[in-house]
Amino acid sequence: MNKFLVACTAGAMMISASAMAADGKAVYDKSCVACHASGAANAPRLGDKAAWAPRIAQGMDKLYGVALNGKPGTAMLPKGTCAACTEADLKAATDYMVSQSK
Repeated sequence: MNKFLVACTAGAMMISASAMAADGKAVYDKSCVACHASGAANAPRLGDKAAWAPRIAQGMDKLYGVALNGKPGTAMLPKGTCAACTEADLKAATDYMVSQSK
């Protein structure tokens, strides 16, 4: 019976974690939109397939790295304008921007 309880508790925790997963659009709307909607400081605009294509071609790990660590020589700071964002938040926002820009 205890093993069953542990398994159910672990399963419930996994469901809770996925239910609380970062919402990429919400993170984008809160923190990324300022630059990625207007193209400020040469940020690739959301939906601009030509601007995003070479970035997407480098792979998601590279894009996640830029979101987390910034991009030297550009205005893209580590975590952009969302210092409080978690890695999951930034990855979700990156996934959202890529999905809107393919």
